[in-house]
Formats: sequence, structure tokens, C-alpha cells
Amino acid sequence: MKAYKVTGTIKKPRLSTGFVRELLADKSEHAVERVYAEIGSRHRVKRHQIKITSSEEVTGEQIQNPILKKIVLGE
Repeated sequence: MKAYKVTGTIKKPRLSTGFVRELLADKSEHAVERVYAEIGSRHRVKRHQIKITSSEEVTGEQIQNPILKKIVLGE
């Protein structure tokens, strides 16, 4: 499993907000699919309202989430 950082925006009729998610996945495509599923479920938005701007692999030192960092680095 690799760590990925997915950034994008949520566009609702009266609200537009950005997001950054860090998560573990096998491929970049799997990370994007998981973001679509989680954000759609939590915020009740459809996939066409979510715009992914980037999905990149990050190293253990670049991870901001402390729980994910411990999992990746094995501390």
C-alpha cells in the first residue's frame, strides 16, 4: 500500500469548497475512487459535483496526517 494525496473541490449550488485527503491505496485510481465514495457519502454530493485536481503519491516524511504517518513509517 502506498500513500496518496488527493486534492480537489466540491461544487454545490451555493457553496464551493476545496479539500485535501491523504489515504492508503494500491494505485492512484483506487485513491480517487475512494475519495469519490467518502466525500459523496459524507457531504451528499454526486460525482459530477466533485472535481479532482490532482492525485499524487507522497513519501512518509511528506504525510501530514499523524495516524497515516505512523502506519506508513511503522513507528
